[in-house]
Amino acid sequence: MHGTACDPALRIGIIAHLKYPIAEPFAGGLEMHTHLLARSMRARGHMVTVFASSHSEPGIGVEAICSETALGTVGTAEARDEAFFREHHAYLSLMNDLRRRDFDVIHNNSLHYLPVTLADTLPMPMVTTLHTPPFCWLESGLRLCSSRNHALVAVSHWVGSLWDHAARADEVILNGIDLSRFAFRPRPDPEAYLVWYGRIVPEKGLHFAIEAARRIGLPLRIAGPILDQTYFDTRIAGHLDDGTRHLGHLDHEALSRLVGGARAFLCTPTWDEPYGLVVAEALACGVPVAAFARGAIREIVDSSCGVLAEPDNAVALAAAGTAALALDRVACRRRAEVTCDATRMVGQYEALYRRQITATAGIFPVRCDTREYASV
Repeated sequence: MHGTACDPALRIGIIAHLKYPIAEPFAGGLEMHTHLLARSMRARGHMVTVFASSHSEPGIGVEAICSETALGTVGTAEARDEAFFREHHAYLSLMNDLRRRDFDVIHNNSLHYLPVTLADTLPMPMVTTLHTPPFCWLESGLRLCSSRNHALVAVSHWVGSLWDHAARADEVILNGIDLSRFAFRPRPDPEAYLVWYGRIVPEKGLHFAIEAARRIGLPLRIAGPILDQTYFDTRIAGHLDDGTRHLGHLDHEALSRLVGGARAFLCTPTWDEPYGLVVAEALACGVPVAAFARGAIREIVDSSCGVLAEPDNAVALAAAGTAALALDRVACRRRAEVTCDATRMVGQYEALYRRQITATAGIFPVRCDTREYASV
């Protein structure tokens, strides 16, 4: 694909976060979002460079700026300090370097304070996506941001409302998933089971799903990386048996098969989810959702595809899960197609990039030129 004379391909730089690689199997939704955004923009003919950690997938145009820093978050104080300064210097060096690079737009997906603090030093516009509720470091960076060519995007109306006191989002662009990679399963596996998947950490609440599944009377299949070993050892491991099994951190193909074969997906966040990509993935497979009514999950799930439960209440979740078993799988897929399609998300980001570029250049409408960029 090539850009046309009046609608040229864009040179896009994407700043990733550095705790985990932008590669499958993804550590979480942020890694998947960054990968999907880069892959989709390249498929549209844009030239994309992803500034990420060293073990990220080269095929999405990665330029490594730092080794992964996640180990510093669970190690000694010295390890945490070392990780903090590696991230700080990596982003500081990158922002200085970007002032001399030939990008049309920078998309900041990092959750770090330095890119937003230094946005006004760049000659090109920057778009920052707010993936989380406010936290002190990023909030302080946004308060210091004085750039006039910087746009803020919230991944849900819920997240946008949480940031209003510090920085109002210019746009809400709901996250999306590649629906083709989460195939619709009109019928579950013959052997009935429930599924839970995600990062195994306290804020994802797996222990509630284990209790709810036992109350429902169906086996529970669990997938995801163990990112808090203490939580796993003290709250999860002792409950694993033939009925409640942890299958590990699965690649995409295996995960899609597991989720699609389930009778229902139990979603148990103990914090207010900014979006909930796992909910979108389950719905795409045609799997009904029983979830704690937290955060943006309420923007995705409606009565056609799921049942919401009182947060932090395994009894209520079990009742929701039992009710969800009767929901129509076709309706679940339809809800994903209407609400969670990545094509819609990527198109909205692309349109925002072009508006920011035009506004920065002070040109309206976009002036035609003779550039034609090679497909990448």
